[in-house]
Amino acid sequence: MSSGLRVAIAAGGTAGHINPALALAEELRERGHHVEFYGQTVKLEGTLVPQAGFDFFPIHVTGFDRSRPWTLLSALANRSKAKRAIEGHFSEAGAPDVAIGFGAYVELPLVAACQAKGVPYLLHEQNSVPGLANKTSARHAERVCVALPQATDAFRDRVDSLDRIVVTGNPVRRSVVTASREKGRAAFGVAADQTMLLVFGGSLGAQHINEGVCALKQELLSRPDLVVVHSTGKDGFEATRDALALTDAEKTRWQVLPYISNMGEALAAADLVLSRAGASSIAEIAALAVPSMLIPYPFATADHQTTNANYLVDAGAAVLLADDRIDTPEFSDDLLGLVDDPGRREAMRDAAKDLGQDQAAAKLADVLEQVAAE
Repeated sequence: MSSGLRVAIAAGGTAGHINPALALAEELRERGHHVEFYGQTVKLEGTLVPQAGFDFFPIHVTGFDRSRPWTLLSALANRSKAKRAIEGHFSEAGAPDVAIGFGAYVELPLVAACQAKGVPYLLHEQNSVPGLANKTSARHAERVCVALPQATDAFRDRVDSLDRIVVTGNPVRRSVVTASREKGRAAFGVAADQTMLLVFGGSLGAQHINEGVCALKQELLSRPDLVVVHSTGKDGFEATRDALALTDAEKTRWQVLPYISNMGEALAAADLVLSRAGASSIAEIAALAVPSMLIPYPFATADHQTTNANYLVDAGAAVLLADDRIDTPEFSDDLLGLVDDPGRREAMRDAAKDLGQDQAAAKLADVLEQVAAE
């Protein structure tokens, strides 16, 4: 594929949609292609995309709330207006060679404009249970790329050929994939001969994990070479800090943080991860091949975090525990068993490497280039 494609990307709303899109954009830029994003300035993409140095065309869209049917009218009106704005932009600046949507409703006017102008488009689905936007847009997509094989079934009756569905993995940004163990350990003050347990769950649903880990404080700190780096989520920080009541000496081996901004370095430094099983977390854990114990958020739509987790569990790279088992001996037995067994962790790391998740951005870029060539 010769360089110089013009690529349009629509991704927005949450980091789970935007970061995989930025990972693809970084790969495409490295290959010499020009990327332009379409999204909303008031949403997260309006900050993250310009920060990453990519062109950004602003549109305004609104979602449809099924519990409030009247919102459909405003959603359709805003989508139509955004579609006309994109078509006008195509006329003035030139239409892209190919486009891709990452699943949020912000993709709908872009794929509609592409369909009207004869521009081929792809979709990427990060979750094991696809959202409405991708299911709606799949019929006319040249390829539907999925992060997890489990998502394939949801698209079978929405494409005219199963060859249009491609498992690429979930792209992870270069700052994560290229993070090194040495720099990560330096960033968190962890010595080379220490064992690092990384705990995170995000502000959504992290409370129960935080409580479970706090209950194991004495057991964990009784391992003299163990260091815990514990991201509580903003909402759980004060409660977790107070529950742990760490002494100054204990704080040298147990870091309590509301949020970790350099997650790539944290994962690269870790010997074991305890976390929820959101799509982005699974992708990053797999990309850096970190052994993990996963506790899916029990109230996720269609229990999709359990499906996400099974991607690593089935490969032998993770252990799965249900949220309602945190308060039982099974939680402590599983976690402490992994902490105490470096041989088992090494086997899990090798299994994660075999998944090739660190190549997801390249695989997706290959598929995009193939569609453009066709």
